[in-house]
Amino acid sequence: MGPVSGLVLFAVIWFMTFLIILPIRVQTQGDMGKIVPGTHAGAPEVHNLKKKALITTGVAAVIWAIVATIILSGVITLRDIDWFDRMSPPSATDGTNG
Repeated sequence: MGPVSGLVLFAVIWFMTFLIILPIRVQTQGDMGKIVPGTHAGAPEVHNLKKKALITTGVAAVIWAIVATIILSGVITLRDIDWFDRMSPPSATDGTNG
């Protein structure tokens, strides 16, 4: 895994984690009892976006470290998840031992 693919992997993990954390503990206008005319009652009033972004970064860094370690160690390879046998058999020159 090169540096660019590592950054892409981190970005994907970060955004997936952010979308999971985003709706947690959101207080809507309906919850607060202050609905601005012309907006939906479910619109967020208090969202704590900065705190959620920091939490997301920490959680994503831990998940990324685990996934990157698995990829770099070779515990799981692309051939391990080739369930439909679409990859050609390994040759002696491609560096795989199996």
